[in-house]
Amino acid sequence: MGTRSYLCIDLKSFYASVECVERCMDALTTNLVVADPERGEGTICLAVSPSLKALGVKNRCRVFEIPKQIPYIMAPPRMKLYIEYSANIYAIYLRYVAKEDIHVYSIDEAFLDVTEYLGLYGMTARQLAVTIMEDVRRETGITATAGIGTNLYLAKVALDITAKHAEDHIGFLTEELYRKTLWEHRPLTDFWRIGRGTVNRLGSLGLLTMKDVAQADEDMLYKMFGVDAELLIDHAWGRESVTMADIKAYRPESSSISSGQVLARDYSHEECLLVVKEMTDALCLELAGRGLVTESVTLSLGFSNALKLGHVHGTASLPEAANTYRAIVPHVCEVYERIADPALPIRRLSLTANHVTREAYVQYSLFSDREETERDRRAQKAALEIKRKFGKNAILRGMDLQEAGTARERNSQIGGHKSGEFGEELTGDMAEREAETAGETRKGEAGSGKKKSGKTRQDQAQNGPL
Repeated sequence: MGTRSYLCIDLKSFYASVECVERCMDALTTNLVVADPERGEGTICLAVSPSLKALGVKNRCRVFEIPKQIPYIMAPPRMKLYIEYSANIYAIYLRYVAKEDIHVYSIDEAFLDVTEYLGLYGMTARQLAVTIMEDVRRETGITATAGIGTNLYLAKVALDITAKHAEDHIGFLTEELYRKTLWEHRPLTDFWRIGRGTVNRLGSLGLLTMKDVAQADEDMLYKMFGVDAELLIDHAWGRESVTMADIKAYRPESSSISSGQVLARDYSHEECLLVVKEMTDALCLELAGRGLVTESVTLSLGFSNALKLGHVHGTASLPEAANTYRAIVPHVCEVYERIADPALPIRRLSLTANHVTREAYVQYSLFSDREETERDRRAQKAALEIKRKFGKNAILRGMDLQEAGTARERNSQIGGHKSGEFGEELTGDMAEREAETAGETRKGEAGSGKKKSGKTRQDQAQNGPL
């Protein structure tokens, strides 16, 4: 196999850039963060615009960590809008590369194997990257950056490290160039898959750079990292054996479905039990909607931040594979009562359906109540149809209406954040800060019923989220 060419394309400060585009503002010069003001100043900023980063504001910081003297716009998250932008940009990639040669790494990042396309277009990898990036910028207003590498790892590192210092926002690496320019690079956390824990363990061995890792005793690395040492050593040399074809051919030995949430406040034992039941109901509906069943469930709990305690978790095996609330919730509740301490407040939890399989392949017990199961399935099917047609909150269980319930709010979210479908306005001090930044006040046009012109849309955008 000859030398391959991979692109790793990232959409710069994606969520913040989308909000700037929607407001007809320059994403590179506008001070903007994407965060939910209703969650208070302790909420995490999902995105920070490049101009704020240039002022020292870190990505994924909390709102209160932004210096008070810096004026900025706070945009509530609109996850559905970001997904639409991402889909439109993916469509641009498809003009140049087949889907078999694209791996979507996240909502704002993708790998493209362009090896077989360079001859077709008569371009170098850099020229093709520039062409795609220009199309993205022209059609969506979003600025993209890119890394080019002879393997997937080098493309990612070229994006994360090298592209940041390039005028055209494109980095390029080969194995030789990697060793020449980045072997002494620090900190190590800039490299893909190396976190603080790995850095601390490497530091205890006196290994501070990728060159140190590459030249270290391999037996020592395997003793400390186990099988992960193989990947660490390969990456230290700039090597990566996995190809796009390997990614597309990969099939996991087992599959699971999980959901989790961080609660807005500490919940008591009884309150959290309600949320556990809500999550079980949602998980059962998701399983039924996909035609899947599960053999076991795992519940994980995290306690109040003030307690500084670790997570606890437990698993329950089901008598037979199932996807109905009636069959699963007793086992989830049993796990909850087993692992939760009634005296300790809870702040986060997750629920996982393990070893999910197609319902059609399941053999049921002779002792199960088939009529009851069929009634539950018909009820689930009806609930799913109603939710698909009229929205997730069109049909609820009575428990969802209790004060401690979170299902109604989460039904209007995507990935735990606001979907943005209802265009909520900012209020209070955050709204005043946004108005001061834009230099205008609200125009009060919401009830006019007229289609807004581009200028009117821009005026409104400068004074609050659309």
